[in-house]
Amino acid sequence: TEMFSSVVRAAVRPLVRAVSSAQDVKTLGVVGVGQMGAGIAQVAAQVAKLQVLLMDGDRNKLEKSLKNIDTLLEKNVAKGRLTREEKDQTMSRFSVVRDYEELGSADFIVEAVAEAEEVKAKVYQALNASVAQHAIMATNTSSISITRLASYTSRPSKVIGMHFMNPVPVMKLVEIIPGIATSDTILQTTLALAKKMDKTTAISKDMPGFIANRILMPMVNEAVFALMEGIGSI
Repeated sequence: TEMFSSVVRAAVRPLVRAVSSAQDVKTLGVVGVGQMGAGIAQVAAQVAKLQVLLMDGDRNKLEKSLKNIDTLLEKNVAKGRLTREEKDQTMSRFSVVRDYEELGSADFIVEAVAEAEEVKAKVYQALNASVAQHAIMATNTSSISITRLASYTSRPSKVIGMHFMNPVPVMKLVEIIPGIATSDTILQTTLALAKKMDKTTAISKDMPGFIANRILMPMVNEAVFALMEGIGSI
């Protein structure tokens, strides 16, 4: 109904800003190259055609992730979804860095380390001390408060949530979560980057579970109750 549409528009309006102030992103840093980080890196290099800096404390994981990306791209070549030249160009966009200082050329950094606040806090403290002043720091967290993570830096206006779905090369949705201090420019830059990566975005308030997990968790709980009550066989 028109009344319902008006209510939705009124609720969403505070989250929507003018699209005129986005920063240009040419180099993306990814900290933590497990399944999520590697997927984000692949899409950034393959789809958005960005230079991608990969960082992880585990050198074996870095090598494994690059090998896995190469294998996935090779499969796309075999299926005719990608040319050999496109695959080689994508792989050429990756660079491995050894420490936070080497992320200095990154315009945008996505943190995808373990989902534990104490682990992420150390990353943000290190990023805060090392990356360029214009750089945006995004977290792939699915549940931790963006405002709280931003508090581990001296520039909370440049911290934002960018929650990709798994597997990143396949799933289109990305939740964008501004913290209480996130600037309009950082929000618009993040939205523009997601679009460049050919993703569909949903802006969420910085609330527990954001959108996807807030919807998912009650469903998971209900499944457990259904099992407990013996509603059906497995």
